[in-house]
Amino acid sequence: MGRQGQSTTRTPHRRPTLREVADEAGVSISTASLVYSGKQGVSPATAERVRAAAETLGYAGPDPLASSLRHGRSGVVGVHVEGALGYAFQDPYAVSVLDGLGQVLDELGMGMLLVPEPPGGAEHAARLVAGQALDALVFALCGPTTSALVDQVAARGIPMLGTGAPVDERVVQLRIDDRAATGELVDHLRRLGHERIAMLAMPLGPGAPAGPVTVADVDAATYPDARDRALAFVDRLGPDLPMVQSAGLSIDGGAQAAALLLDAVPRPTAVVAQSDLLAAGVIRAATDRGLSVPDDLSVVGFDGIELPWFEGRLTTVEQDGRGKGRRLGDMLRRLLDGEVVPDEEHPTRLRLGTTTCPR
Repeated sequence: MGRQGQSTTRTPHRRPTLREVADEAGVSISTASLVYSGKQGVSPATAERVRAAAETLGYAGPDPLASSLRHGRSGVVGVHVEGALGYAFQDPYAVSVLDGLGQVLDELGMGMLLVPEPPGGAEHAARLVAGQALDALVFALCGPTTSALVDQVAARGIPMLGTGAPVDERVVQLRIDDRAATGELVDHLRRLGHERIAMLAMPLGPGAPAGPVTVADVDAATYPDARDRALAFVDRLGPDLPMVQSAGLSIDGGAQAAALLLDAVPRPTAVVAQSDLLAAGVIRAATDRGLSVPDDLSVVGFDGIELPWFEGRLTTVEQDGRGKGRRLGDMLRRLLDGEVVPDEEHPTRLRLGTTTCPR
């Protein structure tokens, strides 16, 4: 998923100091320090002047190394969450990844600071990170290919981990092979004799609306996991079979987008959903239309979460979210110990359930 033909070499630059910010704003260094500590005693006008000076100089906040020299480390790891904070607790797969990572942080005696980034909220995430004494930043749930946080955090010498994004050589990655894993799902349906197969994709980018998508839309996607899963569908079946994207990664969002597929003529005999939550939405939409899964419609998902309300067992790709989180934690431990940690690949496996049958 690396970018071709782009140099990521950066010219080293000196980090602006708080004293330089204070001089630029015309205040004492203690006053500038109060602004960043969040303590009272500084007028709003003065605080705004300090922040404006910091922006002019490119000052990202106090150096976490300097602020925690007495203790060696801050004991806090930032965990970036794409979307609003509530998303981290609504998606069972996201919860399992955070649980696994949290288990390792507990063992290391460290804490977790969640850093949400709702659509259009890059400045919000940057403010949360600026001034925080972090030992590392983990992009635990795959998001866009680029993030403004990478430059900000790299300038402070803080190591970063990701699960496929942001795509940057400064971020150590724990990836899965989304393309190969989705290809296994499509191959399974084809072996069962299905030809009219459709795909229900996750949002291809922030704020993407529900609706049909083309190969050009897929190529322009900003979320690499959604892009690669859709490309696997095109690899196996060509560009002409229907693909729609959901506006959100939820059962409701999946059901609404699935209606576009299930109300079409001819209706597909199988749907490849890019997540288990979306697959659950397809099953709900099928049931609402009096269709039986799998007799009338085969459905496959991706992630391997449990659907306790569903009497069957979803055919899906398991990627062991808790194990993935623990592995992120182990890579983090090695980074903090000063090791050179290469990118790694996390395994997946096709899990056959009761939601597919021969055509």
